[in-house]
Amino acid sequence: MDSYIDIRIQPDAEMRANVLLNKVYSKLHKGLHDIRATNIGASFPDYKVLLGTVIRLHGTDKTLSDFQSKNWLGGLSGYCRMGEILPVPQKVKYCNVSRWQHNMSESHLRRLIKRGSITQDKIKAYKAKMFVSQMTTLPYLELESTSTGKHHRRYIQMSELYDEPVNGDFDTFGLSKTATIPWF
Repeated sequence: MDSYIDIRIQPDAEMRANVLLNKVYSKLHKGLHDIRATNIGASFPDYKVLLGTVIRLHGTDKTLSDFQSKNWLGGLSGYCRMGEILPVPQKVKYCNVSRWQHNMSESHLRRLIKRGSITQDKIKAYKAKMFVSQMTTLPYLELESTSTGKHHRRYIQMSELYDEPVNGDFDTFGLSKTATIPWF
């Protein structure tokens, strides 16, 4: 990953920053899915408590140029300022940006009950543990499924910084449990 491009969200009175970020990220996901990209990573360089108003795409110059030519933002392009494709600075650290999922949910509990894998007296303890595990301070995107229309949260976690990059594939959200992106 030798290049990057910044997409700066420009909210206005009609569209709040977090709503716009969710919509742009949904478009990004659809664009990456349509071309079946596994070589474009996403990060949020303005991340503090919230994800901020910049989505940074990482890849090679050619990969990012080809992706940009697809006009994947569509009607949302008026709400964003697209930067130029630039080379990654020389001395950078590397970070893993991935999805975080809690492993305890109502649906998982229903499956455990249906299979008979959990006793009645353990259900209450499971629910209490589930409640605690769902309390996270990680930032998230509120996305809408294009196939079902249901809303879901995609929690984003950033690893500690590494001195060396780790190669690997990215999913169609630009995230990876293994691959790193340049962090600057």
